[in-house]
Amino acid sequence: MKSVPHDATGKVRLDKWLWAARFYKTRSLSSEAIDKGHVRLNGLPVKPSRDVKPGDTLELRISQELRTVVVRALSGVRGPATVAVLLYEETAESIQQRAAAAELRRLAPEPAHSQPMGRPTKRDRRHIDDLRETPPRGEWNERWSASLDDTD
Repeated sequence: MKSVPHDATGKVRLDKWLWAARFYKTRSLSSEAIDKGHVRLNGLPVKPSRDVKPGDTLELRISQELRTVVVRALSGVRGPATVAVLLYEETAESIQQRAAAAELRRLAPEPAHSQPMGRPTKRDRRHIDDLRETPPRGEWNERWSASLDDTD
């Protein structure tokens, strides 16, 4: 079993821990997500500088997914994914909700199929061009003449 790297002081900033646990690619992205309110610590909105400790519960909203994880270990160093997984444990309820959401996305209709028509084909475009070039029935100028010499 691989050992989990930990911080010697026992304190790790939340944004740094999220980056080390590989929830976000950069520390600035994790900090931005916290500032936007996408991360809650023990049910409360927090700041990026807040320290986390083992046993804390984090609620993360990454894109449309909502994850609930429990902090198991601390690390301020980003390591391989196999080690990062050891830093947290996702709750069973969270796993079930993500699986249900994935199944709904899988069964959802393709958005492109809701469009009645796509782009016109070359044949359709030529037909549209022909309709634009031909004048309407009867010349417009003949029907709606504004000249005074045309008295019937």
